[in-house]
Amino acid sequence: MTSESFSFTLRPVETHEDLLLACQARSAAYGHKEPKYLETMAEPDAIDLSPWTGVFLCEDKATGNPVGSVRIQTTTRGNTQLEIEKYVETPAEYMDFGRAEVSRLSAVHGADPFIRMALWKAAYLFCKATQVGALIVGVRKPALIRAYRQMGFNDIYADHRYVPLGHGGPLPYRIMLADVLAAERFWHDKNPLLLRFMSKTIHPDIAIVPSVHRPPVEQVRLRVV
Repeated sequence: MTSESFSFTLRPVETHEDLLLACQARSAAYGHKEPKYLETMAEPDAIDLSPWTGVFLCEDKATGNPVGSVRIQTTTRGNTQLEIEKYVETPAEYMDFGRAEVSRLSAVHGADPFIRMALWKAAYLFCKATQVGALIVGVRKPALIRAYRQMGFNDIYADHRYVPLGHGGPLPYRIMLADVLAAERFWHDKNPLLLRFMSKTIHPDIAIVPSVHRPPVEQVRLRVV
């Protein structure tokens, strides 16, 4: 197994200050093309503050600036319904699975091109660590839909319909699902380069567990909600 380093670090958000940095990266990334997001994404929302949501932050090694972020809401730690499941119906065969929704995945314009892939690896590792079997996303852009298919995602709806999501704008999205338990088998057969990155390479700059030097996230949220 090989080891590769990045020009950035990736770690879980543990304090309110961390969360504001994640929002800063998110705001800059989304606001680059849509200026209205510069303000609306600059502050945490209810999903960010939920005890069932994990937020991850990328920071540039050279400058310390926040350059990327993603959040993952799960049903395996006490929650029974994902935010996205208020607007779409998860296939019945996955309802007995632990489920997760990835949203607000973002990389600042001009930052390291590996940020997005590193965030996806963190999301995948986090899902495995929290016993998630089904990963659900809402996707808008055709290029991203193609990219997600190469990662193993498929449309929930056979007619490829677009569904408005209240926590997404409410803009219409294609709803896609990946079977986390079958991911490595899919990558082995269809995308060996992704298998190498996700499962066969050590990335010491990616951390998915909290630092022992920081306060528990539950204590942080009690102070900010």
